Amino acid sequence: HRGAGLGGGHDEREQTLNQLLVEMDGFESNDGVILIASTNRPDVLDPALLRPGRFDRRVVVSRPDVRGREGILKVHTRKIPLGDDVNISVIARGTPGFTGADLANLVNEAALNAARYNKKTVAMPDFELAKDKVLMGAERKSMVISNEEKRITAYHEAGHTLVGLKVPNADPVHKVTIIPRGMALGVTQQLPEGDRHNYSQEYLLGQIAILMGGRIAEEVFLSNITTGASNDIERATELARAMVCEYGMSDLGPLTFGKKEEQIFLGREIAQHRDFSEDTAIKIDQEVKKIISGQYARAKTIIEENRDTMVRLSETLLERESLDGVQIRRIVAGLPLDEDPPPTSGDEEKPQLTEPTVNPLKPILPPITGSNPATA
Repeated sequence: HRGAGLGGGHDEREQTLNQLLVEMDGFESNDGVILIASTNRPDVLDPALLRPGRFDRRVVVSRPDVRGREGILKVHTRKIPLGDDVNISVIARGTPGFTGADLANLVNEAALNAARYNKKTVAMPDFELAKDKVLMGAERKSMVISNEEKRITAYHEAGHTLVGLKVPNADPVHKVTIIPRGMALGVTQQLPEGDRHNYSQEYLLGQIAILMGGRIAEEVFLSNITTGASNDIERATELARAMVCEYGMSDLGPLTFGKKEEQIFLGREIAQHRDFSEDTAIKIDQEVKKIISGQYARAKTIIEENRDTMVRLSETLLERESLDGVQIRRIVAGLPLDEDPPPTSGDEEKPQLTEPTVNPLKPILPPITGSNPATA
């Protein structure tokens, strides 16, 4: 974009753009030259590049849908020996929002996990472990965590989990863990029923309530609060402000406040532009606070009304460290954690390598809740 940035029109990038425009205007019609370009920021391109006669055809490539993901997975798994239990369609349904690069990484991680245990084929549990690693990061088994910090993390994640189960129209809770992964001490994962393209007001309010669940659990059960909820609070505030300023989901009505103007070379403006009055700014802050306070109270009511369930979830998390969606629902329903009967005394105990079971009907999404990365 000419004239953007601190360099004005004399920046190196300006010279490159001007030269490109000159060359494009100088092409003869019989030269047989085809110019192809790509960008992930079409909103910041110079208008001169987009005029008729420059780039005549534009192809928008978005994230693949379930059929696209299945096709991409078939390409990447073509040279990998797959086990009989592997279903590419199930994996495709279980990876909404994944790009082609994400899917390639998923297949590579699954193959590496199978090779690590000297397997001849890549099985479905390998893909499950690969998803966890791609989405949440590798397990930091060497990280030393005190029992008190584990207890805090368990109640924090149990708070997210319980509110996620009780809030209507929320994505079902798929997995919760207190094993440190990536930069987080614990993670709660939720699932969509399918690819989401629009989000309702009720859904967004539910997400804020779920984000508040971790801090409320610390406050109610530990009589103290930690820095573990800082990232949750930040994301909840950003979501509430977007509801007010961008989506028109407040008492201020269907209005947009604030212009998003980013300089192409700086990434952001030096001074933030505001196109509304000070009185309106106060009202926006009040609406944001009202949304946060309302969902905080909503989540607190859910947790206080289900104290026994919270204790069961937290204690089981401390014992097992990770729970899948089926186990979580059994705990909430007050049922035994494991469906299978215990082995009889006559059975021989053989050491086995345990791997997570795979629910073929449940996909995995990037985690929406988790402890503050700064505390990990």
